[in-house]
Amino acid sequence: MAIKAIVAGAAGRMGRTIINLIFQNPGIDLVGAFEHPENIAVGKDVGEIVGLPKTGIIVENSLEKVIEKGDVIIDFTFHKASLEHARINSKYKKAMVIGTTGFSKDELSEIYEIAKKNFPLVQDYNMSMGANLLVKLVELTAKVLGEGYDIEIIEAHHRMKKDAPSGTALKLANAIAQVLGRSEKNFRFCREGLIGERSPQEIGIQSIRGGDIVGEHTVIFAGIGERIELIHKASSRETFARGAIKAALWVVGKPSGVYNIQDVLGLKTL
Repeated sequence: MAIKAIVAGAAGRMGRTIINLIFQNPGIDLVGAFEHPENIAVGKDVGEIVGLPKTGIIVENSLEKVIEKGDVIIDFTFHKASLEHARINSKYKKAMVIGTTGFSKDELSEIYEIAKKNFPLVQDYNMSMGANLLVKLVELTAKVLGEGYDIEIIEAHHRMKKDAPSGTALKLANAIAQVLGRSEKNFRFCREGLIGERSPQEIGIQSIRGGDIVGEHTVIFAGIGERIELIHKASSRETFARGAIKAALWVVGKPSGVYNIQDVLGLKTL
């Protein structure tokens, strides 16, 4: 039996992509969609919003209007909105998939605490299989090389992205820091002027914004006489949307708690 999905931010770039792919997947059915009350999509048929024939599913103006219909909520919206959706869901206990970026530490901590007590949650900043494989490769590289290599992360995204650095860049940096016994105190986000010699403990994180770049991440391990570069480039939002749907199919029925896409893909056992 197909699981029943609700999509938050139905008129957004990711929302539209996810909805289109749901209609192509026999294992999951769209039963509800909603948007911010002031969004012009509210009250319209989902098909009209995503370029499909009419579906009979109307874009509502709140999660409460549709939450009882679904098994899982897929949310790629805005950090404050996603937190509020998690708070609402604490009563209904539906599974959730959250791919929103830009959370503060306090916001993410609250979401985690709510989920641990009330529902299963897959939360990740990047739902791409390739990007999550990159995390594993970066961990392996850091383990093998150890100290003696300067590490830099360069991320590039479209001009409309609101947060920097990307959540994926931070995920990569944290993976490296854990392997090498470093912390966020070692992250270096920008350089300008007479900055002096580079600290060997630094993990540099640099951001580029422009055009319609979907998402690119490069991790550089620069040693003396050699350099290793690990790169992932996403050319379509479908990469993330397919991962989100895979996560939705996986998380329904799981015990309450916090999971990530590496759990979904089985990468933690590698």
